Amino acid sequence: MFDTDILLQDSQEILGAVPVTLAMAFTIFVLSTIVGSLFALVEYRRIPLLRELVVTYKVVFKGVPMVIVIFLAYFGRPPALQFLFSLVGIDFNAHETPNWVILVIAITGCVAAFQAEIIKGALNAFDTGQSDAAYSLGYTKGQLFRRVLFPQVALTAIPDLTTSMMVIMKALSLGFAIEVVDIFAQSQLTAALNFYYLEAFVIAVVIYMVIAYVVTQIADRLEQSLRVRT
Repeated sequence: MFDTDILLQDSQEILGAVPVTLAMAFTIFVLSTIVGSLFALVEYRRIPLLRELVVTYKVVFKGVPMVIVIFLAYFGRPPALQFLFSLVGIDFNAHETPNWVILVIAITGCVAAFQAEIIKGALNAFDTGQSDAAYSLGYTKGQLFRRVLFPQVALTAIPDLTTSMMVIMKALSLGFAIEVVDIFAQSQLTAALNFYYLEAFVIAVVIYMVIAYVVTQIADRLEQSLRVRT
């Protein structure tokens, strides 16, 4: 049965994993958005060869389950890096790389494929007639980007990017497979010590709900701010 007396004790332990989880999630979100934006620009401008490479990348990383990518990065990265460094005569022990770094890189690679689609969709929604109007008013490319293109593209992309942030939060739970402790992993470890699994997972659910609410509120305020500017 559900035991309320254990909630406080478990809450303290599980909340300890929140800062690490948020730090990894934010890092992945920023990196994947940057990479995804570059991929989207390549497709938007139809750059030869690079566009085909980007399309291939997206097909691969959107089709392969994320947990497989994590395992490939975990088991395949050390020998691959050591081989590459050996070609230039550098003795490098790739096995010393922290597991959380591997997790961040793997999830970033997967999420970047989806971020590219989000940014591309936002770019395609932009009315190119506004660019012609801006140039006729004497805008430079930098001014066009800062004052016209970026606010509108960001406004269009915010709802989907908010969803991506929550997808990243949930994807981090896969890190338990390579011994990276996030909110979900900490709830499992806590429950394994006292066998109060229901209580631990209820706490984890509440924490995820609070984070989702805060992220949504931040996104809504940012969206309102951009609507005023545009």
